[in-house]
Amino acid sequence: MDAMKLLTLLADDPRASVTDLADILGESEEEVEKAKNDLEKNKIICGYHTVINWDKTNVEHVDAYIGVAAKPERGTGYDKIAERIARFPEVASLYLMSGTSEFLVSLNARTMREVADFVGAKLAPIEGVASTVTMFVLKKYKVNGVTMDLKEEIADDRMIISA
Repeated sequence: MDAMKLLTLLADDPRASVTDLADILGESEEEVEKAKNDLEKNKIICGYHTVINWDKTNVEHVDAYIGVAAKPERGTGYDKIAERIARFPEVASLYLMSGTSEFLVSLNARTMREVADFVGAKLAPIEGVASTVTMFVLKKYKVNGVTMDLKEEIADDRMIISA
């Protein structure tokens, strides 16, 4: 079975049924199910996610990105600091970056106050964290390849005339 093709199909449509995947791949449902389970077990497939436009709900929701400048620890580099940050349930994603900050923390909260409290009480006091820069998402236009509330392009059906 072509595992890369299976991964591509699942990345495009995580809700694809095993039956549909088997048809596309020309494999049995059992083979596809086994391959999918193996990919999950080996942490190649790490989850399936839904993209939600929170602006269309009546739920308070704030997304923030926090740049974290940090000093590496002898022997472990940035890993120990990353482990401490990643353990907080508020942290949606954590990346080691190049550029002005060592880490980029993605945070989902109900209010800006919750984000501020997290940064001040939990993130900034971590040993090795030198500074933080918090950015709040004001509007989302595209998330994981999915456009949000973008107006349809109006087709220009005028006839082309040249001189």
